[in-house]
Amino acid sequence: MENVTVISMHATYGLAVFLFFAAVAWRAFLCPRDLTIPPPNPFGKVSYGIYQWRDLLVVGVIVGFYYLSALTVAMGEKDAVQMKITSAGLIINIGLQFFLMGLAFVMVMGRIRPIEWLGFRWKGWSRVFLTSLVTLLTMWTIFLGFHFVGYQELIESLGVKSTQEAVDLLRKTKDINVLILMTVAVVIVAPLCEEVVFRGYIYPALKKFAGPWIGWVVSALLFSAAHGSVAVLIPLFFFGLILVLLYEWTGSIWAPIGAHAVFNGATVVVQMLERFGLLPEAPIQ
Repeated sequence: MENVTVISMHATYGLAVFLFFAAVAWRAFLCPRDLTIPPPNPFGKVSYGIYQWRDLLVVGVIVGFYYLSALTVAMGEKDAVQMKITSAGLIINIGLQFFLMGLAFVMVMGRIRPIEWLGFRWKGWSRVFLTSLVTLLTMWTIFLGFHFVGYQELIESLGVKSTQEAVDLLRKTKDINVLILMTVAVVIVAPLCEEVVFRGYIYPALKKFAGPWIGWVVSALLFSAAHGSVAVLIPLFFFGLILVLLYEWTGSIWAPIGAHAVFNGATVVVQMLERFGLLPEAPIQ
């Protein structure tokens, strides 16, 4: 039987693409309008009037990159290939994350000032910690709920890893440079780059052409699948939904960046405590 992770990646990305194009077709044929006129914003504070059809090509490139990355990890798992993560590999990965974020900035340049595009002047920035803490507790509750309904046992019964590669690395690596780089990538680089790319750029583009609800769901599907792990595919889908809600509620990318950083930071702390025997192994990671 083909690797479950490979099947899951195909299915999740396939579902996301199908939902998007089905919504676009529905809106184009049943709700025709002049696409040269910026549409009203029916949901939240995230504006999407600046997006054009060419942005969908760039979204496709970014999604394709994450898709191929996820499949590479999945195929390695299928063939029992242990890909050793090195400092050089992590540096390259960090560079690619910044490249994708830079691509998003380049695409909107000339249409809107980045400070306005991402809501960097959010007056409620002092609430970032509170919203981040609430998000963390919500996600821990979701993970705990999945644990009690037997999600981990189901994952293990499918013959796939019940933890992410990053979690395994934080827990087991003996290379201090790798440990430091992974911590930086998880706590700083991923929250910054992924939020700008997924919530700041991809989500509003999907929102404009497919509608707010489909854009919300599809962006969360793409975000969860990008991590290439069946073990957290569904929990991270919910995380993606919450991060979009934070962005829409505040109108500032600082809110999802903060929540993402706190969530990842808490994960790193938990792994360090487990590593030194100060905590039992967490149920789903």
